[in-house]
Amino acid sequence: MDIETLCIHGSKKSYDTTGAICVPIFTSATYSHPGVGVSTGFDYSRTQNPTREHLENTIAALEGGCGAVAYSSGMAAASALMELFTPGDHIVASDDLYGGSYRLFEQISVKNGITFSYADSVKDLIASISLSTKAIFIETPTNPMMQVVSIAAVSEITKKHGLLLIVDNTFLTPYFQRPLSLGADIVLHSATKYLGGHNDALAGLLVAKNVDVYERLRAITNTTGAVLSPFDSYLITRGIKTLAVRMERQQETAQKLASWLEDREEVTRVYYVGLPNHPNLETTLKQSSGFGGMISFSVRNEEIAVKLLERVKVIQYAESLGGVESLITYPALQTHGDIPEEIRIARGIDSRLLRLSVGLESANDLICDLQQALEG
Repeated sequence: MDIETLCIHGSKKSYDTTGAICVPIFTSATYSHPGVGVSTGFDYSRTQNPTREHLENTIAALEGGCGAVAYSSGMAAASALMELFTPGDHIVASDDLYGGSYRLFEQISVKNGITFSYADSVKDLIASISLSTKAIFIETPTNPMMQVVSIAAVSEITKKHGLLLIVDNTFLTPYFQRPLSLGADIVLHSATKYLGGHNDALAGLLVAKNVDVYERLRAITNTTGAVLSPFDSYLITRGIKTLAVRMERQQETAQKLASWLEDREEVTRVYYVGLPNHPNLETTLKQSSGFGGMISFSVRNEEIAVKLLERVKVIQYAESLGGVESLITYPALQTHGDIPEEIRIARGIDSRLLRLSVGLESANDLICDLQQALEG
């Protein structure tokens, strides 16, 4: 079945006898038993809920995994993921990383006895592996510098050393990239972003390639309890139905904006994986079917950055990404504000860098908005 069809029909399991086209929102916190020792398959909604199960089956089908677990936010999913590890374990992660993931690792996981190394190339990933290493955690493309790493190349490393490979696939989604088919063991999503697509629900998802990892995640989640509500499960499911058309349109517009930004004298560099001059374009073409709708760009000075943020009208100055509304973010103060300044600057996340999430507005209107903000 093509992915466009999977997005719409998702899980084929029926939870309804009325013929309803949309999965019902089951708000029950608990479920009655037909008899002693007999279950309908649902006992208590922290353990499982029919609406949430429908979403989980849908994303598992889209990613090609054996199972998925849905959480109350992307960070709740990442926190549950860290429970796979024990004190003394070591994880190698992408050098360029979402600030919230870095904060979780350095402020929570380190406190719990897990250590981290950060690498910006496959060569550095290999060099960072030690006897205590248990996993490699990568974003591709990275947030916010849009670096791309070969998932297949990293998978060769993890298989050789018996490590888990975890890929944050938030930016491209399974519509453009399927890490499990390239050798990953676990895929992480902030479903708040492109999967939900409407900036109206928080959610996180983990998808596992094999049953053992899936069952461990399911047990962790049942114990810690940060599960996604039935209503938000419905919203994310509804968002996924339009994922294909949204991703295609957002990518089309992003390519136009990235090219336009490259020609502006106020802009010193544009980071977009679909540009011909992107250093990792060849890798992207091998492992992804698209480039997505995320653009980062640097301007000449901080004054231009601040002026642009304060003058945009159609584009909104706000955190998050992946929704139908275009949003512009200041990573140094917002998404990556908790990363120490010296580390941020070394990675290129300075006061001149902006990150743009391209929505579904007219490309012409977005260009006109950026132009008036820059020239005003």
